[in-house]
Amino acid sequence: MRDPFSAFDLPDALLRGLDKLGFNEPTPVQRQVIPLANAGADLLVTAATGTGKTLAFLLPMLRRFLATPAPRKGIRALILVPTRELAYQIQDHFLQVASFTRLTAGVIVGGVAASHQVNALRRNPDILIATPGRLLDHLERGATDLGDLEFLVLDEADRMLDMGFAPDVMEIIQTCNEERQSLLFSATLSRGGLQSFIDAALRDPHRVQVDSHRAAHPDVRHRRLLADDLEHKHRLLLAYLTQGEGEAAGKILIFTNTRERATALGNFLMGNGQRAASLHGELDQPERVRVLNLLREGRIRVLIATDVAARGLDVPGMDLVINFDVPRSGSDYLHRTGRTGRAGAVGLAITLVSPPEWNRMESIERYLQLDLQPLTLPGLEGRFRGPSPSRSAGKKPQPKVLTAPTAKAPKVKDRHRDRKNIGKRRQPSAPTATAGAEAGFAPLKRQPEPGKGQP
Repeated sequence: MRDPFSAFDLPDALLRGLDKLGFNEPTPVQRQVIPLANAGADLLVTAATGTGKTLAFLLPMLRRFLATPAPRKGIRALILVPTRELAYQIQDHFLQVASFTRLTAGVIVGGVAASHQVNALRRNPDILIATPGRLLDHLERGATDLGDLEFLVLDEADRMLDMGFAPDVMEIIQTCNEERQSLLFSATLSRGGLQSFIDAALRDPHRVQVDSHRAAHPDVRHRRLLADDLEHKHRLLLAYLTQGEGEAAGKILIFTNTRERATALGNFLMGNGQRAASLHGELDQPERVRVLNLLREGRIRVLIATDVAARGLDVPGMDLVINFDVPRSGSDYLHRTGRTGRAGAVGLAITLVSPPEWNRMESIERYLQLDLQPLTLPGLEGRFRGPSPSRSAGKKPQPKVLTAPTAKAPKVKDRHRDRKNIGKRRQPSAPTATAGAEAGFAPLKRQPEPGKGQP
């Protein structure tokens, strides 16, 4: 039976590379993207992480480069990515699938000596994998140019926007060969500012949507573990790692929201006998590579990471993902939990939730339409059991009793002029002419004053 990838008219060298990777059947995103990319179309692809999109854009460009060799040309393909980890992951895929070819690839990222990168650029690799900031530095110094570019790939474009790379990406696009073919991959198209990338990079693109950006990985079980506070989270985590499913798990990835928390949690676990290490944005590139190699080789079992590792981290056999902190968004939750359950394996994702995090966790569940199953550790149950219900379970609200309206008593006016004379004896008023006449007295005649009224 022929390899299903042969349906894409791939040369034997690439089919041998796919066999080396152990890939026998294309994923849904590969089935849709590869034929369109082979036909030369610009593509706008919405696909969740872990769906095989790296090979979806690598295979078409490698197929073209093998069919039309151009050894004296400059860089033929540029793959822009948001993080160093994703850049090296793509390079690993390239080295394996192109291992039976003479095609070359270079990586340009921050945290590495610029002089070494300049030497790599002078060798004119066929494919350049880069983060925007460092590549723009080299372009401004004249170390390379993109005038011969045939392929431009913006991978995880939404993440590049989130990380503030929009100005750098737009400037890089302006320097690219206008006759190129462009492919943009994003987990969602709803990010503000993404349309500017689409307008600048793509021409009449075909739209491909493989999975909803809200769709959780089908091979991952999702559970939640309630905690009273940070100290309670520490006890729960340590207990889970040393007993039951946690003890039996292979490689474990734990996510925190800050690098300070990642460092502190790593120190806590190492102090309690766990083979653990931390990975965050403050580490330089050689140290990141060293830590990831320790995990791949099995010399450490637990990796504590910030979200910088959620994109692009691809370690085979990642059995368990633990969110020590509830992620900031549903998108971050998907990218974290997408590190497990890969290549057909069933993964497990556990989120520790404290009282201040409950509302955010509920919002994520509603957004992703997930139902996290409760998990408890006997003997470590806390006081927090979730928010109190607004009504007692099963108790129906009592109907209001309506009564006939009663007549209101007339309102008595309270005047200030009536209150200010309370307690005072009323003085008799002077008699008037009318009053004297009624009493039988004749009205008095007014006498003229002396000197007045005389003739």
